[in-house]
Amino acid sequence: MITLIRSWFKPAPDSFAANGIRKGRSPWVDGVHLLWSVWIFITPMFDRYTWTWALFTLATYPVFLFLYAKCIVSSRRAVKFYALSMNALSMALLAWYPSGLTYFVFGCILLRGCMLSFRMYLLAITALNAACLAEAWLLHYPWQAVFSIPLVSFIVGLVTAAERISDDKDAELKLSHDEVRRLAATAERERIGRDLHDLLGHTLSLITLKLELSRKLFDRDSAGARRELEEAERVARHALAEVRAAVTGIRSTDLAAELASSRLLLESSGVHLDYGNLPDALPQDIERTLALVIREAMTNIHRHAGATEASIRFTRTAEKLDMQISDNGKGGLAAHGNGVSGMCERIRSIAGTLQIDSPPHRGTRLLISVPLQGQKAGEGSAGTSQKGYMGTAA
Repeated sequence: MITLIRSWFKPAPDSFAANGIRKGRSPWVDGVHLLWSVWIFITPMFDRYTWTWALFTLATYPVFLFLYAKCIVSSRRAVKFYALSMNALSMALLAWYPSGLTYFVFGCILLRGCMLSFRMYLLAITALNAACLAEAWLLHYPWQAVFSIPLVSFIVGLVTAAERISDDKDAELKLSHDEVRRLAATAERERIGRDLHDLLGHTLSLITLKLELSRKLFDRDSAGARRELEEAERVARHALAEVRAAVTGIRSTDLAAELASSRLLLESSGVHLDYGNLPDALPQDIERTLALVIREAMTNIHRHAGATEASIRFTRTAEKLDMQISDNGKGGLAAHGNGVSGMCERIRSIAGTLQIDSPPHRGTRLLISVPLQGQKAGEGSAGTSQKGYMGTAA
């Protein structure tokens, strides 16, 4: 029996409950809206409490709770059946049970959870309210009740519809953000695959040729065979070093893709990101490090800054590259908090410096300077100095 009940109320992937769970909310949070059903018990105060009211409440309120729960956990395709059932229940009871009008309001609001466009939703609740008003008029309901029901249905329904549209757009932004990262990772894997194919195809052919030659020379020219084996060993070691360097590039992050992904991330929290022209032909380790620093900085702005605008600017000379990240948030960024320590370590690994200017209530500015002299685009800099500088300015 318990298993059957759980299967009945298991959230569908596109349900209200599942959407809340994905956002880190408890599925019970949606139950708070049931507090509005208190009007079922308040309505008789305007007339009187009767045994008829009590019996109808005992008989129908559990049905209402069941329909409400199914609207929350059902898929968007199935929600309309339970929401319309709630409307039908209300209209069937209207002649004997005025409190049932509360069920009607809930049905109109929950109908927004189904797969209807905003225009079709407005048409649907307009038709439902017209039918309810006609029945209430025929039953000689007070004008206050006749007027208030469609008013509440439309106002709360529109608010709920706006929230649903906002949730859908947030979900689309998140999908776009994840898609940018996925495409960047796919492009990088394809690049590495091509590099490895070109590298290993030539190198393995050369090693095979050297080994075949050494085998043929083994009996009549042992010195020549030894030379060919030594040459094959040298080629293999060189290839191994190149493969390791190429595989290290798998972890690299394209700067342009990271900036595009950052813009999508900040737009989801109402922050406009502006970045200027990107520097050309950066060494791989510098580009990878700056991309990771940008990712950490954008995460801080998204989660903690309370900003509305952010910007990233690059200035390049022959000797160095300067990058400035700023926002107009609340400031007060701690020198060793919110991922700053990790950023400092990354910048130090490429012999760069990081300065922080984050006065309270006046935004935050990160000034990053990385030396370029002596490095070639596409080459690593494992031998660069580990000395770095990180300062804070009030």
